[in-house]
Amino acid sequence: MHPILIRIGPLTIASYGFLFALGVLLGVLLCLRLAKKEGLDLAVVTDFIFFVMLLSLLGAKLWLLVTNLGYYLRFPGEIRFLLTSGGSFHGGLIFGAVFAVWFIRRHRLSYRQLSDITAPGLALGHFFGRLGCFSAGCCWGRAARGFPLAVTFSDPRAHSITGVPLQVPLYPTQLFEAVLNLANFLVLMVLYKRRKFRGQVIAMYILNYSVIRFAVEFFRGDPDRGYVIGGMDHPFRSLSLPQLVSVIGFITALLLLRGFKKKGEKERRVQGQ
Repeated sequence: MHPILIRIGPLTIASYGFLFALGVLLGVLLCLRLAKKEGLDLAVVTDFIFFVMLLSLLGAKLWLLVTNLGYYLRFPGEIRFLLTSGGSFHGGLIFGAVFAVWFIRRHRLSYRQLSDITAPGLALGHFFGRLGCFSAGCCWGRAARGFPLAVTFSDPRAHSITGVPLQVPLYPTQLFEAVLNLANFLVLMVLYKRRKFRGQVIAMYILNYSVIRFAVEFFRGDPDRGYVIGGMDHPFRSLSLPQLVSVIGFITALLLLRGFKKKGEKERRVQGQ
């Protein structure tokens, strides 16, 4: 764990911020590359990416605040840490998706086409984001004594910022999710080249990530997620709020796959006439 990547005099570059920015940059470049390949207006696509990122960042922080409102009401001083935290991914995804629908309708774009070119970049950016989480110490796992791949954090600065337990073997949930997001990215890139209908890539992104997040949640140890059923004391008999969102996302993805496939078949019939 290295929360500070570079410190030169007054200049301090946090590992999380660097990796997050790197993930965003690579994801955006990939998206623009695919957009150019499909002949889309790069100026419009750039505006779309910029505002989706801005709204997603805001949504991620607001979601974290709302889902842990009781905690922040008891400790209002902790709200300041929302400015430096990444927030909740699900919140960012929801806010970004709502804006995307509005933007796409206003500019009369193909939401299935635009979503497909952004999906691999989302997975790639999330991979780097989770590496940043590991470096900073946030989103840590439950105690994992005896687990051969357990990690132990030791940096007091990370503890003061994120609350990660020190000198305790923990499940490396950040690395679990990073590896799975990287695998998701590779799968989506292959699927993008072989897709049978527009919308297939984004639907599979939602489906894959829903499964990933649902599974990793069982091993998370940080208290900033909220529970619908049970709690952290009995993780395998509980349902966290992100898991509930993941279930909804999984079902939504299946419905999208079915609907997009029908639209694709209809478009092919029209083109064949």
